[in-house]
Amino acid sequence: MTMAETMDNKSGNRPLMSFVVTYHNEDISMLRECLTSILSLSLSKAEKEVIVVDDGSDICPMNELMEYGDNVIYVRKPNGGLGSARNLGITIATGTYMQFVDADDYLITAEYERCLDVARYKNPDMVMFNFTRNNKVEQNMTVVDETPVAGVDFMRQNNLRGTSWGYLFKKDVIHNLRFPADIVHEDEEFTPQLVLRCERIFSLDSVAYFYRVHSNRITTSNDKRWKLRRLDDTETVIMRLHRRSDTLPYEERQALRRRIAQLTMDYLHNVIVLTRSRRFLDERIETLEREGLFPLPEKAYTRKYAIFSKMVKTSVGRNILLATLPIISHRK
Repeated sequence: MTMAETMDNKSGNRPLMSFVVTYHNEDISMLRECLTSILSLSLSKAEKEVIVVDDGSDICPMNELMEYGDNVIYVRKPNGGLGSARNLGITIATGTYMQFVDADDYLITAEYERCLDVARYKNPDMVMFNFTRNNKVEQNMTVVDETPVAGVDFMRQNNLRGTSWGYLFKKDVIHNLRFPADIVHEDEEFTPQLVLRCERIFSLDSVAYFYRVHSNRITTSNDKRWKLRRLDDTETVIMRLHRRSDTLPYEERQALRRRIAQLTMDYLHNVIVLTRSRRFLDERIETLEREGLFPLPEKAYTRKYAIFSKMVKTSVGRNILLATLPIISHRK
């Protein structure tokens, strides 16, 4: 389907769900598995739209998608990264709710149905759920907590997972918020700002998303330049969120600063395990100090945070961390 045809659909009835599948050179069998998982959901044709955003793949997969007919909207763009692909998906999507899915992952149908039930009957702004790397997941029959929480309260009381595929959300909540297109870890900047805009969040224990781990994912690259870019971009996200927090009302500012502190801890952890360099660690800490982001706040957010924040403040503690922290397990 062409862009013009897609935009014409905006004049019709609004579907319940828009699924934005971002694709770039993944194996076509993975894309098919992803699309099948979405199309298997208990949504009528009028209740869903599935948008594949091809971010400038080397070989156009359009012929491989012909079998899906008008059940899938295909859009191709020049390569610009995940952020720009998701932004195009936001522009095209007409659904009341949106869900991002990476083309090499898929939805776990039975568990995701619970999320859809909340979207249908609870009027949420966001529904959060869990993910797995195990493709054999038992169905969870736990009853959903019917009490929603505001985003600012959720962020003040919980660790936030930044991955943009870990929730469905009401499109009208997003307003002018978009993914940064100039960095990796773009969802770490996007997600906390989106959560703060939500008044009704349901956090489910449903394991509703399968995240595929394989060697050619960008998040598993061992290239030295990629590691440095990954660290630089994380630092950029931290700085941007920190400056953004200064413009927010008190409650939202406190909520976002908890997230910033956690991101900063993760960033310093990654500096250690990706570089194993005391000099590099000290240089990065000095940069954070100049921005008022170090030392880390003395808060008991988690046991790991409390221990790490104390150790990284001292020279002896940094040496211990450099000697003992394990090699990082790559994940989104």
